[in-house]
Amino acid sequence: MTAADMVDLWRGDRVESRHRGHAVVCDASGGVVAAWGDATATIYPRSSCKMLQALPWVESGAAAGLGDDLLALACASHQGAAMHTRRVAGWLAAMGMSEADLRCGAHPPQDRAAAEALIRAGEPPCQLHNNCSGKHAGFLAFARHLRAGPEYVTPDHPVQRAVRASFEEVTGETSPGHGIDGCSAPNFATSLAGLARAMAGFAAARETGGARARAMVRLRTAMMAHPELVAGEGRACTGLMRALAGRGAVKTGAEGVFVAILPGAGLGVALKIADGAGRAAEAAVAGLLVRLGVLERDAAVPWLAPGQRNWRGMVTGRLALAPGFP
Repeated sequence: MTAADMVDLWRGDRVESRHRGHAVVCDASGGVVAAWGDATATIYPRSSCKMLQALPWVESGAAAGLGDDLLALACASHQGAAMHTRRVAGWLAAMGMSEADLRCGAHPPQDRAAAEALIRAGEPPCQLHNNCSGKHAGFLAFARHLRAGPEYVTPDHPVQRAVRASFEEVTGETSPGHGIDGCSAPNFATSLAGLARAMAGFAAARETGGARARAMVRLRTAMMAHPELVAGEGRACTGLMRALAGRGAVKTGAEGVFVAILPGAGLGVALKIADGAGRAAEAAVAGLLVRLGVLERDAAVPWLAPGQRNWRGMVTGRLALAPGFP
């Protein structure tokens, strides 16, 4: 199957751009209950799968006693605000480690206040500002638990071997391989159906289950309890989880990927915009959440149909779901 029309950009009275993609909804049994485009399309989930990367660590018991705020950061693509970097720095210090032990690399913070503070201080960004620093702190915690070496991002490291094994088990698929993500960690490929199946597993998990189910509950609960740590102010993940008000956890990934965990409905969602446009992924996932009855349409408007403004602040266009989707 080819990609489906999902999101249009209107300017004036005509469609200027059209974003196409694939989306899958799975139920608690792992079965596909709805799909658009090709459910079997193989993708890199990128940062949308951070809860899967944290799963074997939490399942091992090594995260026992850790606060929900740090578990949320392990699943985060944060924007390097002080509330993010201070927590990661404190977490590392509590393990007897420092920013130098991270292997994610440094990039400028997306948070404006943090970026301006660095400029005023004449300081460069450090690895704490990397949007994946929380995930990497979790990798370090898992490496310490396994008594493994410091190069935890190499594909044959015990941490990444455990991540791959767990990833394949919850997606129900053998990964055809990996690419190296922006943060230097392996990112294992899977189908859209496999990714949605994993999200449905998180949605269906209960505290009365085994170690894996309890770990899934801890991670999804942490994300829903701390949406501001999973992304940051003004970001879609944070805003959508606040609007969902405990009905679900959502997570974006680079190149137009988005997932949703919906515990009350027992559903998992995964989507990929073929051209990698984040704006289209945000609109598409908002539309799916409305379709699935977990988000009111009025609450979804900021992502479902955002206006496009020019440099004078004039609304010159708008995004809208393509006819027939979802």
